Amino acid sequence: MYGNRGLLHNDDLVLVRRHQVRRWLVCVLEFRAVVGRSCGRAVTTELFFLDEAVALAAGHRPCAECRYNRLSVVPNGVDSGSGLRAKPSADDIDFVLHGQRGLVGGVRTTHPAPLRGLPDGVFIVWRNEYWLLHNGNLHLWTPAGYTERRDLFDGTASVLTPRSTVDTIRADTGPECIDPPLSNTCVATTPTKGAGHGRPEIWERGDDRSGRTAPAQHHADPRRAT
Repeated sequence: MYGNRGLLHNDDLVLVRRHQVRRWLVCVLEFRAVVGRSCGRAVTTELFFLDEAVALAAGHRPCAECRYNRLSVVPNGVDSGSGLRAKPSADDIDFVLHGQRGLVGGVRTTHPAPLRGLPDGVFIVWRNEYWLLHNGNLHLWTPAGYTERRDLFDGTASVLTPRSTVDTIRADTGPECIDPPLSNTCVATTPTKGAGHGRPEIWERGDDRSGRTAPAQHHADPRRAT
């Protein structure tokens, strides 16, 4: 999937900012025969996510144009306890999300929740890795795709997916994601110059605490591309 949070790179294709705008979108790769533009001197920096679950964990929300049907369910989560009007606008949704995808010490914030009470499609941080909850199991996210699978554990998890997005997923059918249980092999992705790998953290400048480059083609990672 294609992510957009404004122009993040300079003329030398060096990433210089985490975001330019508060409106962080996730779009389909092709819409009405238009394909995302190259990184070059474009008005935006292209971010590519493995699937929608990663993009949502990074703090993005569905585009109002190419993914309107997905965006229409977001208020189900955002208007709950957010202090907003009953039918929040896209700007209202962006305002709430922006307050839930902040950084502390250069690392995306998380929130605690009982793991077994979370819906499918949510990302957690466990043992300094990013794990997708899917079909009753945890699946390890890597820049190359989902690899290791393990059983759920009892107790509290550090949830990377923003609170309001978790509520939206709970009220909806969940995000679109590659089905990790089908295989333990990696799902290959090919980054391009200037863009970032998207991980759930999803793209931040520099490395995360473990010293690994964050996934946000910039292939985005769930926590780093925040």
